[in-house]
Amino acid sequence: MGKSLGLYIHIPFCHSKCDYCDFYSLAGTDARMKAYQKALLRHLRETAPRTLNYTVDTVYFGGGPPSYYGEQRLRPLLQTIQKFFSLSQKPEITVEANPDSLDEKTLDRLYRDGFNRLSIGMQSADDRQLRALGRPHTFAQTQTAFKAARTAGFDNISLDLMLGLPGQTMEDWKASLGAAIELDPEHISCYILKLEENTPLYARRNTLALPDDDMQADMYLRMVSLLKEAGYAQYEISNFAKPGKESRHNLKYWKLGEYIGLGPGAHSDFDGCRYSFSANLENYINGIKTGASLVDSFEQIPSRERQGEYLMLRLRTAEGIERTEYSRAFGREFDPLEALMKKYVQQGWAAFEKGRWHFTPEGFLISNQLIGELLEAQKEYKYDQPYQRRR
Repeated sequence: MGKSLGLYIHIPFCHSKCDYCDFYSLAGTDARMKAYQKALLRHLRETAPRTLNYTVDTVYFGGGPPSYYGEQRLRPLLQTIQKFFSLSQKPEITVEANPDSLDEKTLDRLYRDGFNRLSIGMQSADDRQLRALGRPHTFAQTQTAFKAARTAGFDNISLDLMLGLPGQTMEDWKASLGAAIELDPEHISCYILKLEENTPLYARRNTLALPDDDMQADMYLRMVSLLKEAGYAQYEISNFAKPGKESRHNLKYWKLGEYIGLGPGAHSDFDGCRYSFSANLENYINGIKTGASLVDSFEQIPSRERQGEYLMLRLRTAEGIERTEYSRAFGREFDPLEALMKKYVQQGWAAFEKGRWHFTPEGFLISNQLIGELLEAQKEYKYDQPYQRRR
């Protein structure tokens, strides 16, 4: 068996852009789906020979969402992956979906095609809040889609929720969490709304009654508590799962695993290199057709120089960081980091359990600040001697 590899397939087509969305997705471009499908299939075939020493154990279809692209297009993509890549015995194969683009027939076909994990964009159980976000569905559609997915055979379903929405109160947030828990998914992702420039919601920011930072923090901590009571363990800042149902694909990102992304705007971390493709549909289609370069950023990063990424990504997880793991990988002492983590423990922002340092939910709330301090400590400390294991 070769090294582990994840595949990410970006589908940039959507029914309508949500008011908060700044991801690369396009509404009103369905006429380009056929050309995109042809380019993507070719790109998969051309990429496969580079992965001969790898075993693909996760495949993630994300973007517009892919459910809008249609099962009739997703099926050939997965079949091509199954034919040209070496897949593990039980790969995790995820497809993102909006409730309005799912029905019993589609879900049944997706499951029979080999998709075994579904990520549904619920966002809220309050239809008023969904309308405020520009979402194209209702909560009733979420309930119907979820039940249909269970009937089709899906036993690994994730629901996405958002907190800090316009006009959202603590009671609203608890109601949405309760509605999600009642559906009993295996996984729940909860994200704090962030107003991104060049989005309709950002343009209306001065007219929005948004919960302030303190209220958002209270909502976050209440969420952690409620989900824990319901049997969902927090394994990453925004992600909660029942035992054994963590997203294996997303864990690759946070644990510095290797992955290849295909499609406009997709990112990869493969064979010691980080690179991304231009976020432009026509450039992608034409580039595959003509052989022109699709890459808009490229960086070769030796493994021993990834200590900053190790801190930034591992400290997003409940597993956190560990002395020997860090020092062996990067040839550096852990002392300056441990000194800071001890201070964070005293503040209630971190914990030391089973030999590993990790942030608490309170620490996750200010993780950007804390990680910045750790990176500074890492940068200022001069390491001239190779790591020697302590006796």
